[in-house]
Amino acid sequence: MSKVLFAPSLMCMDFLRMREQLEVLNRRADLLHVDIMDGHFCKNITLSPDMIRTFAKVATVPMDVHFMTTNPSDWLEVCAQAGAKVLSPHAETINVDAFRTMNLIEKLGCKPGLTLNPATPVDTVRHYIERVHILTIMTVDVGFAGQPFIEQMLGKIEEAAELKARKGYQYLIQIDGSCNERTYKRLVDAGAEVLIVGTSGLFNLHPDLDTAYDMMLAAFAKATAK
Repeated sequence: MSKVLFAPSLMCMDFLRMREQLEVLNRRADLLHVDIMDGHFCKNITLSPDMIRTFAKVATVPMDVHFMTTNPSDWLEVCAQAGAKVLSPHAETINVDAFRTMNLIEKLGCKPGLTLNPATPVDTVRHYIERVHILTIMTVDVGFAGQPFIEQMLGKIEEAAELKARKGYQYLIQIDGSCNERTYKRLVDAGAEVLIVGTSGLFNLHPDLDTAYDMMLAAFAKATAK
């Protein structure tokens, strides 16, 4: 299999050490994951376009922005202008105008992403999935870090991987939720290609982020024998 990529979740950073931690991630991460929550689609409010603009002053790694928002079209342009490279709305919020949304994302100079809630089937997006650069499969319900892994999502990951292979699609299969030493092997075996790492997978492993990153990679190698 090809190399598994890691996308640290910036909402889990130590914001008192933001520049220091972003400089570590510039050297080590494959993507940076940015959560935008509006307090309506899910009961939390996290990062913002202004934070993306601040991150962009330091970050050299591409930012994938995940819109947990009721109306993602309200956020796409401002986040693209702030420095996002991948824009990932939820299928549940764009299926009424999915093709228009994909067109807008590309017009803004970004790559289209797409996110599926745990209860949303892959088949729901089959008519436009070929447009997607990163397909994010939620393995927890949206809203908060540190939730338990939903085992049933392994079958959905396998389904997305099978569809990709059968149709020759190019999307990366990204996993959001409880990516850590307890789940690495099952996720990779199911077909995961990008792992979003947050509190349990990275940031809580050690106060020094370089050390934490080494610990994360060692845990991944041990769990997957990769």
